[in-house]
Amino acid sequence: MTIAIVCLMLLGYLLICTEHITRINKATVAVFCGVWGWVLYVCVGPYYIETLHNAGFQEFLAGEDYSIKAVNEFIRQNVFARHVAQLTSIAMYLLTTMAITDVLANNGCFDLVTKLCRSKGTWQTVWMLALCSFLLSANLDNLTAAVVMFTVMNRLVVNHRQRMLLGAIIVIATNCGGCFTVIGDVTSLLVWTRGAVTPTNYTAALVLPALFATIVPTYLIGRKLPPHLDLKRANVMMYRGNDTDVKLWQQILMFFLGMGGLWFVPTFYRLTSLPPFLGALCVLGVLWVANEIINRKRILSDQPLSRETNRSLQYESMQMIMFFLGVGLCVDILIEVGAMNSVRNWCDQHIHNIYIMSLALGLVSSVMDNLALVISSISIYPVLPNNTPGMTTYLQSFVENGQYW
Repeated sequence: MTIAIVCLMLLGYLLICTEHITRINKATVAVFCGVWGWVLYVCVGPYYIETLHNAGFQEFLAGEDYSIKAVNEFIRQNVFARHVAQLTSIAMYLLTTMAITDVLANNGCFDLVTKLCRSKGTWQTVWMLALCSFLLSANLDNLTAAVVMFTVMNRLVVNHRQRMLLGAIIVIATNCGGCFTVIGDVTSLLVWTRGAVTPTNYTAALVLPALFATIVPTYLIGRKLPPHLDLKRANVMMYRGNDTDVKLWQQILMFFLGMGGLWFVPTFYRLTSLPPFLGALCVLGVLWVANEIINRKRILSDQPLSRETNRSLQYESMQMIMFFLGVGLCVDILIEVGAMNSVRNWCDQHIHNIYIMSLALGLVSSVMDNLALVISSISIYPVLPNNTPGMTTYLQSFVENGQYW
């Protein structure tokens, strides 16, 4: 059955890599493979439990008779629940940041970004778009930040070719901005919550490479743009009829409550050891209270409280969350059947060099989805304690803040 489960996962990874050819949604593939992998695992649950979890299972039985029902109950409580708790914690965090983004958008807070990016000179617009994309993505996931900035750009620029070039800048800046903070991307959030890195060390190690990787391409792409961009008229761009009564200072306040509040999440996690999504929910609660106070008159009247929402943002974000959950379930089942342990032993015996591993992962990432690859690679090795006896230079790469992570 292990071979069948591994083959199912490999087939799923192949379909994810070839999504552009097969036209099969990768989130669908990930969820399907994840669910059926666990179904197959339960079908032969007694074998895996007796092989890998025998001591824990005997303690769970507490003298009661062995039965298939007891095996399934042990899998549900002690195996599956442990993995799914971490996955749903991150999914809850992503849903909370989506809600924060929605509240800010409903109050026109991202119009501030549009005003900042609007300039007669090309270079001012280029650098402000890159800077805003970089900073937004440091707080939000890359997809949400990119969609928000694409909306801003479309309000500014008319010319199609100029939009394509500016869009490339936004994609680069959001990816670089999301990589240097532990809350800026799903993968970094996963590495952090697994105890592999600390926020300060992670940011200190990646902020300069992230800035360099943003500045150089932005400059090169900016040189291909004309001295003056084809911009929309300001009054056409900013007209929304009577859809908001929120004043400028209120928009600024809510923007900093939402975006600035997310910087509080790592501190919340360090002080309480509670999941990061609770810190994000705390920020959402404060922002919602501010929203209720600021829009009190509209709440008591017949005016609508929400503007037209970006359905594409909501759809893509939900797809990303479902894809993450599906891939997470796939990787977790590979851990439980011992496949990841076999990969780790093979790497230790035949490679034994984290830099060769990272080079191989980089090559694979050119054809495979980054999220699936990162979740798989960080699940191969556990985070080792710093005081492990007989710690070699190679093993030091897998401690907290080690070079491997």
